[in-house]
Amino acid sequence: MAVIEWDGELRVTRWSGAAEQIFGWQADEVLGELLTDLNLVFEEDIEKVAEVSRRLMIGEESYVFSYNRNYTKGGDVIHCEWYNSSLRDQSGRMLSVLSLVLDVTPRQQAEAALRQREERYRYLVEAIPQLVWTADAQGRNDYVNQQMCDYIGLPFDQLLGLNWLTVIHPDDVERIDQQWTESVQNGIPYEAEYRLLRADGTYRWQLVRAMPFKDEQGRVIQWFGVSTDIHDKQELEKQRARLLQQEQAAREEAERANRIKDEFLAVLSHELRSPLNPILGWAKLMQSQKLTPQKTAQALATIERNAKLQAQLIDDLLDVFRILRGKMVLNICPVNLVTTIEAAIKTVRLAAQAKSIQIQTRLNPHVGTVAGDSARLQQIIWNLLTNAVKFTPQGGRVEVRLERVDNFAQIQVQDTGKGISPDFLPYVFDYFRQEDGATTRKFGGLGLGLAIVRYLTEQHGGTIQADSPGLGQGATFTLRLPLPTVISQTAQEDSSGTETLDLGQLKILVVDDEADMRELMVTVLEAYGAKVSVAASATEALKILQQTQPDILISDIGMPEIDGYMLMRQVRSLPPQQGGQIKAITLTAYAGEFDQQQALSVGFQKHIPKPVEPETLLQAIASLVNSS
Repeated sequence: MAVIEWDGELRVTRWSGAAEQIFGWQADEVLGELLTDLNLVFEEDIEKVAEVSRRLMIGEESYVFSYNRNYTKGGDVIHCEWYNSSLRDQSGRMLSVLSLVLDVTPRQQAEAALRQREERYRYLVEAIPQLVWTADAQGRNDYVNQQMCDYIGLPFDQLLGLNWLTVIHPDDVERIDQQWTESVQNGIPYEAEYRLLRADGTYRWQLVRAMPFKDEQGRVIQWFGVSTDIHDKQELEKQRARLLQQEQAAREEAERANRIKDEFLAVLSHELRSPLNPILGWAKLMQSQKLTPQKTAQALATIERNAKLQAQLIDDLLDVFRILRGKMVLNICPVNLVTTIEAAIKTVRLAAQAKSIQIQTRLNPHVGTVAGDSARLQQIIWNLLTNAVKFTPQGGRVEVRLERVDNFAQIQVQDTGKGISPDFLPYVFDYFRQEDGATTRKFGGLGLGLAIVRYLTEQHGGTIQADSPGLGQGATFTLRLPLPTVISQTAQEDSSGTETLDLGQLKILVVDDEADMRELMVTVLEAYGAKVSVAASATEALKILQQTQPDILISDIGMPEIDGYMLMRQVRSLPPQQGGQIKAITLTAYAGEFDQQQALSVGFQKHIPKPVEPETLLQAIASLVNSS
């Protein structure tokens, strides 16, 4: 233990050999130095040490213990216990302070390591899929992991007080009770198979093993148990052959993916470098100032064209990264497709004219508007047109058609180009896939455009399809986007016999944590005259509900903190005048039969799975309104 003595001004007057060993400073280096001048106290503990010094100096206490971190001369951080006592004269003035210092770094490190090990084991228990539990010497449960809580459908506290025989299949109770009692009484390992009740009301077979942990005298002090689901055990043998086949297919797919990756990287290097050659070459020639005005204009045009090409390649890569990271955001609004198609055609017309390619259009102006992102829809059509022009030979033809098919706006881009082979057609929308990835290929590009087209189309609730009779016979790309469906008197009579729904009379509250979904719902519902309020969380929804008294609530289920089920339980607990009897629809990706039953049980009147057609949603609204 180190001994350090300070005078009344907290200057070092004594610095023992143990202090030299602990802190690294020799006595002659610190004697006479003020505490505040020594780089002895860890920054985050300076205020704590200052408080100890204050209490000693003003005589508030004559003995003060403190635990804090300190620096050694070498800059290492150590953990120390300081036992400080002050000596005062008859007037109460502090004459000196004696500090006994104990380096507890090894102990602290051992305690931290122990806590870390305990935490690691707890994480392990919570991470494994098995149901893990412990019990005391008498067999009473004192711990279960989260998987057990989820399986039974009860919180931790209730599970600890549960009579476990009540969740075991009645046919297994007597046998299991007898086996467990025998193990507890005799302190022998326990193993049994029985059916355990799951939260959804079904029983599943479990293999349960428990080991007794004994003290030095051989007395059981704890039981450690694990329950493993073996319900599908009988199916494993049948699945083994299929799994082997699937594993082989997966290996082949991985090898194919690696080949595609290598091809893509080679193409990426080529496509990014190729525009640089003319850019750098012409730039060097322009620096020489020996070009004629005509050649200078040609140089600038070439540099601009290749810079735009490289910018487009980079934009495609950034779009893919946004898609893969889920960062692609759509700005939803009503979009006139005729205007969007004409704008896309304008951007490719010069390229088409350079190859004497005719672009013909047949656009039905009465198709109507769709709910979408105008810029992204133009990007979709531009990609399709760019591909058509790229792969169509000199003097060819590209035709763009817009028409209404059922409840969809259908856009077709048809060309007389090189076509698509039947073998490649299923992969035409895959990322980084090109029909010709060889170094001798005729057409450039990264193979990202159509993958981006498919993603953007699906984000708009649409579909995209490629067709081609074969190589040399052209290709047709068919894009379908959902159109809003007006709920007319005829449609209502045909579908449900209800009266016409006037959305202009309705106030609708939409609850969804996804901004894109909220924007889409607002666009669709406001298109029919509804007054729409939106909430990004259940908490926000409850406030709006009581403030605005909407007629209909449309809520997602999977939301952070408070999900749709919990929201509806809270809504139904409200008095009618605060919205407790509001008509409610859940619009969710949880689409199973159990999910539907659970939604109805908490108070939703309608359960609609995502993705949803606008007509389906509007009919559900009509049904609820007319039922009231």
